[in-house]
Amino acid sequence: MLRFLTIILFSIVLVSTASARNKVSILENNGKLCITSNSLPDHEIGRFPNRGNPHSIKEQNIKLCVPIDPVKSDKAKYIKGTIGVAINGIQFRPNTAGSYDPSSKSGHSRTGDKRWTLDIFGAKNKLGLDVNNGHVGPNGLYHYHGIAKPLITTLNNSLIGYAGDGFEIHYLGSEVISGYKLRSGNRPSGPGGHYDGTYNEDYVYAPDQGVLDECNGGDLNGKFVYFITNFYPFVGRCLWGKISSDFGTNRH
Repeated sequence: MLRFLTIILFSIVLVSTASARNKVSILENNGKLCITSNSLPDHEIGRFPNRGNPHSIKEQNIKLCVPIDPVKSDKAKYIKGTIGVAINGIQFRPNTAGSYDPSSKSGHSRTGDKRWTLDIFGAKNKLGLDVNNGHVGPNGLYHYHGIAKPLITTLNNSLIGYAGDGFEIHYLGSEVISGYKLRSGNRPSGPGGHYDGTYNEDYVYAPDQGVLDECNGGDLNGKFVYFITNFYPFVGRCLWGKISSDFGTNRH
């Protein structure tokens, strides 16, 4: 039996100069929570393409299912692609494809030095992110790299989405603190220079500095959840549970 949850959104969103409709449904089926979406957000977005992002947004046909009763393991798995999905059907994809590349005009490229991977919030123009920390991938997929302000007011609680292993994603602003901090000193190789947050490797996980684990996970009212934070990594880069085959370094 299918059981629709209360979250079913059909809203207007501006897409460049045209308008399109956000379509998303969330339902339970055979032990899974499935989110079906056209990947068009329920809020206004920036203009794409733009100087930092050459791609145009395109409607998608996405279905992402996660376990309703996730189980936390003792080993985290790092994810390159989609790590979660918001309640409005927009995916969280915190990593970028760029790495340090001195031969590139921008200083980074898809074929650069993988030992120094670009963090989008450290990039000079944030790769064209709009005011809701979203932008468009090469295939036209609009996705988030951080918190989108409209998600905060969508519901009367802190739930804003679900991770690829089924655990909830919440946002509590400054009430929760990331366990990461910038390294001190200078980079020993690659781009050199001072650790300034341009690259993911500029940060180090230091659990004594915050309350969240390395995947931005922690306790909320007696249950394990993930959080989006106002500081790096913003959206966590790893998951603790068994990851749905719909997620990971996926095709979306």
